[in-house]
Amino acid sequence: AMRLVESGGGSVQAGGSLRVSCKASQFVSDDFDMAWYRRAPGTECELVSRINTRGETYYSDSVKGRFTISHGNGKNTVILQMNSLKPEDTGVYYCVAGCVDDCYVTPWCPGGDNYAYWGQGTQVTVSS
Repeated sequence: AMRLVESGGGSVQAGGSLRVSCKASQFVSDDFDMAWYRRAPGTECELVSRINTRGETYYSDSVKGRFTISHGNGKNTVILQMNSLKPEDTGVYYCVAGCVDDCYVTPWCPGGDNYAYWGQGTQVTVSS
């Protein structure tokens, strides 16, 4: 069965940088997109960034200009480079893959059925 394995994250002071990575255990199709959701304490999940196999990207307004999403070795790996981090970037970051419905708003988090696959999540903590 397909699995998404996340790595990276951790704790950093405001203004610092972190990187989170996600590797899918298999490549599904040429339309296989990957993305990151973020769930901050007491808030709804927010789609932070998304990339498709053509390299087209999306960023939420809250991270635009600070975060960069890219493919790693092969299109079944995605890296989210997070720079100029702010305390409000704190949360659990979930890797997702294979959009099957609304690619932006998830009905529940984690595990919404708008994406075929969800990772376990990795914690990012930014202190002020």
